[in-house]
Amino acid sequence: MDIFADLAFYVVAIVILVAILASAVKILREYERGVVFTLGRFTGVKGPGLILLIPYVQQMMRVDLRTRVLDVPSQDVISHDNVSVRVSAVIYFRVIDPEKSTIQVEDFMMATSQLAQTTLRSVLGKHDLDEMLAERDRLNSDIQEILDTQTDAWGIKVATVEIKHVDINESMIRAIARQAEAERERRAKVINAEGEQQAAAKLLEAAEILAKQPEAMQLRYLSTLNVIASEKTSTILFPFPMEFGNLMTIKPK
Repeated sequence: MDIFADLAFYVVAIVILVAILASAVKILREYERGVVFTLGRFTGVKGPGLILLIPYVQQMMRVDLRTRVLDVPSQDVISHDNVSVRVSAVIYFRVIDPEKSTIQVEDFMMATSQLAQTTLRSVLGKHDLDEMLAERDRLNSDIQEILDTQTDAWGIKVATVEIKHVDINESMIRAIARQAEAERERRAKVINAEGEQQAAAKLLEAAEILAKQPEAMQLRYLSTLNVIASEKTSTILFPFPMEFGNLMTIKPK
C-alpha cells in the first residue's frame, strides 16, 4: 500500500510540475507579441520566440501584428444633394502598438468597425452623388486619414480604405440614365455647331480668295464641269460666266 501511495504522490507531483511548466513557457510566432501583466500591472511586451513567465504571478495576452481585413456593413447614407444610397466598404489595418491595443480599448476589432461605419456616413454625407461615383479615390483617402487619426490612440494603423459598392434605387438609376443621354445630346449639338462654324469660316475664306483672284474662279468652274461630266445624267444645266466664254473663244487666222 505504501508503494502505491508513493507512486500516486509522484504522479500527482509530475502532473503539477508539467502544468506549472506549461503555464510558465510560451512560444510566440514571428508575427505575434505578448503583452505581459505581473500581478495585474503591465510590465512589458515580449516576443517573438521563447517566453518564460512566473506561474500564477504573470499573465500574457497574445497580439497578432498581421494586417487584418474588416468588411464595413452597408450603410444608409443621404448625400449632400439629398439622394439616398447604400454604401459598403472594406478596411485594411494592423496593430502597431500591442500595449495600446490591449490596454486602451476592450475590443479593437469591434471599436474599429463601429468607428468606420460612423465615419463612412459622416464623410459621404458631405458629398454629392456624382462625387461618390466619380471620385472614390479621394473619398477613400479622406476616410482613411480620419480613421487613422482616431485609431492611433488604440495602437492601430489604418493602411487602406476602399469603397466597394454604392447602391442606388431604380428610379435614380433611370434619372441618371436620362441625364447622361441629355448630356450626350448636348455635346453632339455643340460639336455640330462648332463644325458648322468652322465650315462657314472656311467658306468665307475661300470666297475672299476667289474674289481676289478671278482666274481661281474659272479653274473652279472647270473642276466642277469635270465632276458633273462623270455623272450619268441626261440633262445638266450649269451657269456659265460670259467672261469665261470670251477667254475660250478661238479667233480664226
